[in-house]
Amino acid sequence: MDNIYQFEAERLDGSMQSFADYKGKVLLIVNTASKCGLTPQYEGLEQLYQTYKDQGLVIIGFPCNQFGHQEPGDASEIGQFCQKNYGVSFPMMAKVDVNGSDAHPIYKWMKEQKGGVLLDAIKWNFSKFLINREGQVVERYAPTTEPKALADDIEAQLAQKSV
Repeated sequence: MDNIYQFEAERLDGSMQSFADYKGKVLLIVNTASKCGLTPQYEGLEQLYQTYKDQGLVIIGFPCNQFGHQEPGDASEIGQFCQKNYGVSFPMMAKVDVNGSDAHPIYKWMKEQKGGVLLDAIKWNFSKFLINREGQVVERYAPTTEPKALADDIEAQLAQKSV
């Protein structure tokens, strides 16, 4: 797989989302959780989305329960939590694994493209991957990296026109 456009994922509502629909967009992909100390990052992610969506940014959340069982809810509970508490309007996918043999193919691919500091594994909730307009991973961010700290990198990618 040479870009993200070959993948698809199930959305929270059960429909399938082809990532080919995002061709020419800048993507920020984040594994999320509702009961994590980093959960307030939803607010910063939504602010980034509102600031840059009209310029071509799409933030995509992938709920994951692999870290401290901090995303125990079903799709309906996750959706309601995100909307009620943080006003999340960016696309949310169905709950996935991001590590191990059952990791979602998008996560297997992104980790191959941008390995981690010591290991390629995702370390915790709210790890972030920035994907350029060509569908390539250009940066990987630690869970503790606040969304607002990504603004310069997002702006740089948005300034690039797709080929």
